[in-house]
Amino acid sequence: MIGRIPVLDVRPLVDCGRRPAKAVVGETFQVSATVFREGHDAVAADVVLCDPSGRPGPWTPMRELAPGTDRWGAEVTPDSEGHWTFTVEAWSDPVTTWRAQARIKVPAGIDTDLVFAEGAELYERAASGVPKREGREAVLAAVDALRDPGRPAGARLAAALTAEVDAALGRHPLRELVTASRPHPLVVERRRALYGSWYELFPRSEGARWSQDARREEPAPAKPARKPRAAKTAAAATSAKKRAAVRAEVPPPAPRLVSGTFRTAAERLPAVAAMGFDVVYLPPVHPIGTAHRKGPNNSLTPGPDDPGVPWAIGSAEGGHDAVHPDLGTLEDFDHFVDTARTLRMEVALDFALQCSPDHPWVKEHPEWFHHRPDGSIAYAENPPKKYQDIYPIAFDKDLPGIVAETVRVLRFWMDHGVRIFRVDNPHTKPVVFWEKVIADVNRTDPDVIFLAEAFTRPAMMRTLASVGFQQSYTYFTWRNTKRELIEYVTELSGDCASYMRPNFFVNTPDILPGYLQDGGRPAFEARAVLAATLSPSWGVYAGFELCENTPVHPGSEEYQDSEKYQLRPRDWESAEREGRSLAPLITCLNRIRRRHPALQQLRDMHFHPVDNEALIAYSKRSGSNIVLVVVNLDPHHTQEATVSLDMPHLGLDRHESVPVRDELTGDTYHWGRTFYVRLEPGATPAHIAVLRPSPPTGGSPTP
Repeated sequence: MIGRIPVLDVRPLVDCGRRPAKAVVGETFQVSATVFREGHDAVAADVVLCDPSGRPGPWTPMRELAPGTDRWGAEVTPDSEGHWTFTVEAWSDPVTTWRAQARIKVPAGIDTDLVFAEGAELYERAASGVPKREGREAVLAAVDALRDPGRPAGARLAAALTAEVDAALGRHPLRELVTASRPHPLVVERRRALYGSWYELFPRSEGARWSQDARREEPAPAKPARKPRAAKTAAAATSAKKRAAVRAEVPPPAPRLVSGTFRTAAERLPAVAAMGFDVVYLPPVHPIGTAHRKGPNNSLTPGPDDPGVPWAIGSAEGGHDAVHPDLGTLEDFDHFVDTARTLRMEVALDFALQCSPDHPWVKEHPEWFHHRPDGSIAYAENPPKKYQDIYPIAFDKDLPGIVAETVRVLRFWMDHGVRIFRVDNPHTKPVVFWEKVIADVNRTDPDVIFLAEAFTRPAMMRTLASVGFQQSYTYFTWRNTKRELIEYVTELSGDCASYMRPNFFVNTPDILPGYLQDGGRPAFEARAVLAATLSPSWGVYAGFELCENTPVHPGSEEYQDSEKYQLRPRDWESAEREGRSLAPLITCLNRIRRRHPALQQLRDMHFHPVDNEALIAYSKRSGSNIVLVVVNLDPHHTQEATVSLDMPHLGLDRHESVPVRDELTGDTYHWGRTFYVRLEPGATPAHIAVLRPSPPTGGSPTP
């Protein structure tokens, strides 16, 4: 049923209000609604936030967002984690109605005495709601002036319209016919759910080393039976010659790569932290099956030393609650987590709900898998791709049992310090399954974050976000032109931002984008700048800083010699010493992100016109912090253009010129409504400029 003052289309709204909108602590977002009433009397509206304890906060006045639209909005900022609500209140505003009429009637001499009498009555009623210390005397003085026939009419009206009276009634308005919307749910999570810089590495590659394998050597020959001395001498000579011949014919054992461990991977963490990353993300660290194990480049003929794919989880050594023995022990894993924490980083662990044919679940819970008519278990397929080493789960056979086991496994790793899970292919599992699992975990541990690795249809991605996933992978990897980027980021930063938070990974072990394959180092630089400044969360897979860009074959997004199938030790020190590493740029980008709150938020994004399709310009704003970014999207050619700033959006006068500081180079400029830029690949990939720069406050926000 509609209220006395209609309050319609309240936003943010997720799934018609059945699910909560999302924010993080300290995040400012807009609440809006359509508010109107019959006739010509004025209306007003406000927003009331109610904290997790049920205590309402002070109401925030709303304003009409565009004259004549009846669309009202206000910005609010929750300050603690938990389940909040927000309500829009609309009300008749008799004082504003009177003022509008008085401004017309008094100068025209129409019903002047009646107008002043009505005004005095309204102001007297309004004064009763204004605290003495907040302007009550100013309002009462206006009442006296309105009732004083000895004053000129203009002076009486002016006394009711002073700045002091405006301020007092702005804080404590006279509200009539107050109508409230129903409470709308809002879940407020920790800041890491929105903002962070992620780095993905394979522990088995960090510290991997070449070693001679003694197991391949030929066994020592058996000792001959004891013979007489003379015979023994002759036999010994013959035997020595034979052994020498054998040694000459048999080559020495080939060296083999030995897996790195949690301990050796922990030695890489200081360098990762030095680049400014907040989260170090690990692929599955569990035992890997041997049945149908894949070899290099996804071959079906692995060698005896090929380590297998980490996502083929489970062997005789254990399943999802065990670590691969080559990586060490659970104590070694704890050491890795503790080292990361000491360096102010969190560990995110891959959670892939699938099994190798050797997983303990295959024997313990055969009902959890799809069985073919011949009795065999169906392996995973995404035609034409086949994953013979992986069995998917059949959720409908025992959904409650699988939910319980999943929660058990997640809590096992939570007990070992993991508070972030990157979930592999969640779109291939029932949505209701994730809703139950995440709700169970977050009910007791609201700080645990789930990232959905779902490169799939928009409806599925959005639904996964609305049922509980705190973050999501996105289509950023495949959005390369200016038009594509503007359309997609505008979508993500609009209504979508109230429930789906993006994480812009520039590459993954599965995805080597064509743009990086063809564009060389300048392409890597451009994509890093875009990801780090367009999204509050972004990610890098190890090897990106070395500009690794060789596909397994033309047209493929798979890496040649992919780390998914083999160990890939990298010479980080030589790359940095020789200037081949992008680590300095990445470090600079993460430092800029930490200094500027504008880059830590998603919702306030604005694109500015540029007269060259190869260049893109956009700004982000948080309070007085404004960052303007211009990027050359062409990795092959120098591009020039004129940028036209939307000055009112930046809070600037149309003809104003402001000082800016380029945070990438340290250069300073004066930019106005239009300015010229020239960006050269390999030299200056972008401008990241701060308007009206002030000394940085330093420090990073609480995660």
